[in-house]
Amino acid sequence: MRRRRISLLDVGLDANFDAAMSFIQSTLANINIHYGEPVVDIDFVRSRDPDTVLTAFTASCDVLHVMAHGDYVTDSPTFSSSDERTKISLEQLGETAAERGRGISTGAILADGCKTGTGAWQKAVRDCLHGDVTYIGTSTQVGWYESTVFCSAFYSALLRNKGKGITPAEQAQDAAKRAQEAYTLLTDRNCPYKVMTLSPSRWAKQAFQ
Repeated sequence: MRRRRISLLDVGLDANFDAAMSFIQSTLANINIHYGEPVVDIDFVRSRDPDTVLTAFTASCDVLHVMAHGDYVTDSPTFSSSDERTKISLEQLGETAAERGRGISTGAILADGCKTGTGAWQKAVRDCLHGDVTYIGTSTQVGWYESTVFCSAFYSALLRNKGKGITPAEQAQDAAKRAQEAYTLLTDRNCPYKVMTLSPSRWAKQAFQ
């Protein structure tokens, strides 16, 4: 099985976010144990330092999983901590990435926060992309329960096979759709996580060429 790299980025910085991230790390660790050897490398960043967070956003990986509040929107869609001391706007991310000449470079982005699947978020994310990605955002408010139900199904589906002949973005899209079905089956509710393909905006293509 091809070894995947998953970046877990906790911008939320409170007990509920920490509990959800711990659950996800345990799920991935259990999958590694199941296969008898590591099939996934986990990079976990939990920080208030803007440079550290921005570097984590643009690190190469198969899945970039960002956990934060996502509905605190002012001039730009923004990831923020519970106490609002840490805020990373997508406009800020795009500008800093352009200065460094490198946007978000991953197969999939899982924006694990409230209302991150709206049109405003999609537009802002496109300005930060180095290439096409599978984008997983939410249509409503989500919490610890919604996150752990969806993510356990998503990562189990993502790492169930060797992934040969399929790109990381395609594999993430398939896994997300399976996780949506599992969520509905387990909870008898519509899944709040939405999956789509996003391409770099014209601005991003010029900034990261």
